[in-house]
Amino acid sequence: MKMKKLTAMAMAALTAATMIPSVPVMAADGGKVYYLNFKPEADEAWQNLAKAYTEETGTEVTVVTAASGQYETTLQSEMAKSDAPTLFQVNGPVGLKNWKDYCYDLTDAEITKGLTSDTYELKDGDAVDGIAYVIESYGLITNKTLLEKAGYSLDDIKSYDDLKKVADDIQARKDELGIKGAFTSAGMDGSSDWRFKTHLANLPIYYEYKEDGIDDTEAIKGTYLDNYKNLFDLYITDSTCDGAELSAKTADDSRNEFVNGEAVFYQNGTWEYAELSKTYGDDELAMIPIYFGVDDENEGLATGTENYWCVNKNASDEDVQATLDFMNWCVTSETGTKSMANDMGFTLPFKTAQESTNVFVKQDAEYTEAGKTPVSWNFTTMPSEEWKNGLGTALTAYAAGTGSWDDVVSAFVDGWATEKALSE
Repeated sequence: MKMKKLTAMAMAALTAATMIPSVPVMAADGGKVYYLNFKPEADEAWQNLAKAYTEETGTEVTVVTAASGQYETTLQSEMAKSDAPTLFQVNGPVGLKNWKDYCYDLTDAEITKGLTSDTYELKDGDAVDGIAYVIESYGLITNKTLLEKAGYSLDDIKSYDDLKKVADDIQARKDELGIKGAFTSAGMDGSSDWRFKTHLANLPIYYEYKEDGIDDTEAIKGTYLDNYKNLFDLYITDSTCDGAELSAKTADDSRNEFVNGEAVFYQNGTWEYAELSKTYGDDELAMIPIYFGVDDENEGLATGTENYWCVNKNASDEDVQATLDFMNWCVTSETGTKSMANDMGFTLPFKTAQESTNVFVKQDAEYTEAGKTPVSWNFTTMPSEEWKNGLGTALTAYAAGTGSWDDVVSAFVDGWATEKALSE
């Protein structure tokens, strides 16, 4: 496939994304690993794990982390270099279309044999082009202490109507409660907008697919976009800030508002536990479903993956083997599995996985054991990054009062058909 030229944006993203050299150092045996990491929130943990592996084996591992929202652009630029990543990732079948010609067949790899289910294999025909390395959940992270201060408990929130009632009351009494809003800011800056143009947008897709008995479509109907609007309206009206300010609000702003006790609810995922646990004890935190007003009685957390490891088949044989060895060590060794479970907050789909100490992971298991249905991650079928960006732009304008909800619907439905057609 033809690679795009390195853009200024990609160069800036890569430069800002890591504090270590982007060119891997060759180990004594000739094998080296260069991992282009997708998850900025796990960068420090990956740097530490890479260092531990090098100290244990002598194999040099370089981890470069792409800036939030810039992974595909950064991957394109890095793959065009002579020292290209030996380990990279795609988000599922849609992402694989762009990179399948670069993927080493993992069918016989040791790491593949250790998966708990072959459903975690990402295939192109008979070849295993990628494997899922983490299962995650997201929902509404809740400050139980503040919720109780407002006179409520988790038992009072079992549906969208309950959530709206509680959030509206908290917002009306925010000064009395000493907070800034019921929800943290729904930041639409590039570090945060994925929470709404991807994760929140997953819910109308999930329920439409479920109703129609499908797992992908060339033409989304938008059956549940009114429900999407209801949630987003709640986020921007019962918020720590005015909707016009959201375009500049970042992921750090939203997290800091929650950490500082300025809001009760914070839409995010299990990956936030390591940071939040520095401030809050497990008994102060909960993750509840993003109740959507469709099947609230049975809805669990949104659980799945968009993280599939792929090995660059164009790397040298030594680098491919070094990369395979590193991957396997990450998911089988005590050091690797503990870091991925505790420092990164991952649930690993491998037989050798450590039990996670992450309270959100435990709560996800409790929901499932109680018979709740996890919301699957269908956003891996979203047509393209361009579709997400168009939706994000429309949401931002709507929140600011400069655009209409009809524009959001058009970006969602019409944009979907356009981008799906272009991807064929």
